[in-house]
Amino acid sequence: MSAEEPPTVPPTYEEPSVEFEGVEMDLPQVGILMGSNSDLPAMEAAEKELTDRGIRCEVKVMSAHRQPDTVAEYARNARSRGLRVIIAGAGLSAALPGVVAAHSDLPVIGVPLTSRTSVAGGLDALLSITQMPPGVPVACVGVDNPRNAAVLAARILAA
Repeated sequence: MSAEEPPTVPPTYEEPSVEFEGVEMDLPQVGILMGSNSDLPAMEAAEKELTDRGIRCEVKVMSAHRQPDTVAEYARNARSRGLRVIIAGAGLSAALPGVVAAHSDLPVIGVPLTSRTSVAGGLDALLSITQMPPGVPVACVGVDNPRNAAVLAARILAA
């Protein structure tokens, strides 16, 4: 470069958030999780309620016991993917809602589910979800009531 040539100035670029401002994205706002495929028939009520209300959601099966790293990663990345609420249905030890809440700052709604091996009509899952340690809050709806979890999620989104 000779002394007479002006220095080259690199081009400037707008921030991506500015470039995409006003572009509507169809990201899900609510994640619906369950620990087993056998929970899917019950948890479909949450998906239906949200869909009927025009709220986008995603449905995933992942076990807090069999896939703990997958659950933790899902929870840690949920907000960055656009989720604002997570509904987690589980039976028996019902660890899924608490594990999700331990790895995310999003509101988590637990749905205690019954199965053929449930104790006292789902009391085991109900107590597991409601008895969270300090600093790991999980809202809890009634046993086998994922529709109420969806209604609560809709209210949280509207707040």
